[in-house]
Amino acid sequence: MLPSPGDWNIGSPLGLFLSRVPSVHLPSEPILAVCGLLAALFVWYCYWVGRERPPDRISANRESQEQPDVGGGYLACQGTPGVRHPQRSSRLNSKLYHNLQDYAKRYSWSGMTRVHKGVRDQARYLSDHHRAIQKPKVFFLPDLPSAPYCQRDAQRHDVEVLERNFPAVVRDFEEIQWDFGNGGVLPKGWTAHPASTGGWHTFYLYRKGQCVASNCRSCPRTYRLLGALRTFVNSNIFGNACFSVLQPGTVLPGNYGPTNARVRCHLGVKVPAGCELVVGGEPQCWSEGHCLLVDDSFLHTTSHNGVAEDGPRVVFIVDLWHPNVAGPERQALDFIFAPGR
Repeated sequence: MLPSPGDWNIGSPLGLFLSRVPSVHLPSEPILAVCGLLAALFVWYCYWVGRERPPDRISANRESQEQPDVGGGYLACQGTPGVRHPQRSSRLNSKLYHNLQDYAKRYSWSGMTRVHKGVRDQARYLSDHHRAIQKPKVFFLPDLPSAPYCQRDAQRHDVEVLERNFPAVVRDFEEIQWDFGNGGVLPKGWTAHPASTGGWHTFYLYRKGQCVASNCRSCPRTYRLLGALRTFVNSNIFGNACFSVLQPGTVLPGNYGPTNARVRCHLGVKVPAGCELVVGGEPQCWSEGHCLLVDDSFLHTTSHNGVAEDGPRVVFIVDLWHPNVAGPERQALDFIFAPGR
C-alpha cells in the first residue's frame, strides 16, 4: 500500500520523482469543442460522398432521322412529358459509369472532366425538362459550344478532302444506284426506312462504328476516301458513313440525333429543286459537290418537295468529331461507346 502524499519521503526515489512533477489541470471545454468540430466534419464528408452515387444504366432508342438506330444497348430516356421517373433516372447510367471507370483504370483520368460530368449527370441532361431545341437521345457532353450548323473552317481539312474527291463519290454512287420507285426487290446492301410519304433508303459503308465490308467493296473509291479523313468517327456507335436517298414527296418529321459530340457532314451528290433541311429552326439546302456541317442533336426535319421528274435527293453523310471535343475525350468516348460494349 502506497503512503499518502504527506508521508512521501523526499529521499526516496518515488518521493523525489513525484515532488518534481508539476500539477496539470486541463480544461474540458476546448477538448469538447475540438471533438464537436471533428464530428461535424465527419458528418459533412459522409453527406458529400453519399451524394456522388454512380449514375445507373442508360435505357434505349433509335438514332436521328437520316440515321435510324443507335444500337449497342444504349437508348434514350423517354417518357411522359412533365413526369419524373426517379427509378429509371437512378438506373440510367450505371453502364456508362462502369465503362468510364474501366477506361480510367486502363489509361488515365486526365482530360476527363467533361466526360465524367456528362456521365454523372446524364439523367438530368436527357430528362424531359431539358430544353427542346437541342436534346441528344443518348449522350450529352456538357460545356461544349454548339450551333445548328458548323462553320466549314471548323473541319477544313476533311471538308476539302471530300469536296476534292466529289467525282469519285459520284462514280461510286452511279455503280450502286437503283430506281427505288419501280417496286422491284431491294438490291443487296441497301436499307429501306419507314416514311409516311415517298421513300428513304441508305447504303452504309460504316454503320454504328462498324465497317460494312461488302458495301465498302462496292464503293472502293469512297472507302479509300474515308481513310484520308482526320476526324471521321469510325470506332463508336455514333459513327456512320452512308449514301442517303430521299424520293420526291418524302418528308421526315422532326427528330434529334444521339449526341452533340459529333457533327454530320452532308456532301451533296444529287440535289433537285424543292429539297430542304431545317436544323434548330434554321433552313438550309444542299449543294452538289459541297459539304454542309450539321449538329443533328438539334431538332431537325428533312423534306424533298419536288415532283417525280426531279428524281431523288442524294447526299453522302459522314459523321465527324465535333471540333471542340479534345483528343483524350475522343479516345474515352470511343472506349465507352465501342460497338458491342
